[in-house]
Amino acid sequence: MKYVLSEMEVYIAGQMEFVLRMIIASLLGIAIGFERRNRNKTAGIRTHAVVALGASLLMIISKYGFEDVADFDASRVASQVVSGIGFLGAGVIFVKRDSSVSGLTTAGGIWATAGVGMSAGAGQYFISICGALLLIFLQEILHRVDFLSRESYRATIKLIVKNQEEGIRELEKSILQEKIGIEYIKINKSDSNDIKVEMQLIFPPEYSKSGFISKLASEKDVLTVKG
Repeated sequence: MKYVLSEMEVYIAGQMEFVLRMIIASLLGIAIGFERRNRNKTAGIRTHAVVALGASLLMIISKYGFEDVADFDASRVASQVVSGIGFLGAGVIFVKRDSSVSGLTTAGGIWATAGVGMSAGAGQYFISICGALLLIFLQEILHRVDFLSRESYRATIKLIVKNQEEGIRELEKSILQEKIGIEYIKINKSDSNDIKVEMQLIFPPEYSKSGFISKLASEKDVLTVKG
């Protein structure tokens, strides 16, 4: 005898499918963020995971959140909320003097939280609760797990080196050997014919800036270093 699913079982199966979509989107966001972090990009694992989750949640709402509304394109309201909430998220993003960016994960969290509220308003209570729990998990766990939370960071290093062209080339070579990214190098000659060097560097997540400064200070051509 063929088993026929009840309405409740069909409903639960559909809801679990939505949760699976959000989990897959979150995992894909983590994978993308991991690749970006390894390339010393500012937006890392948490930012990409949160944005992926939010996008998945909003997509589910757009497709299935208005099935109980007849002859009315309610999805247009959702699209306006999605674009409008971006202005709110942009307000928490700051660009610092050293060109580093903060607030990206917070902005992504605001955007995803809007999706949680929209799903609850559309009557998709199970999805809104699961979306909120997933968002909390991503924000909390990925922040606490040391391996995942570490991200590349920028720093400005200022040096005074002896007026030797070879010394500058060796300095740049040693930086690249340490797998440190160089955004820019400014070189100015001082009155004493020594060279003032200012560098904007991108350090890998696990790299110690103080250890790098100590290493630079031990170079024979480096007179002073700070950063």
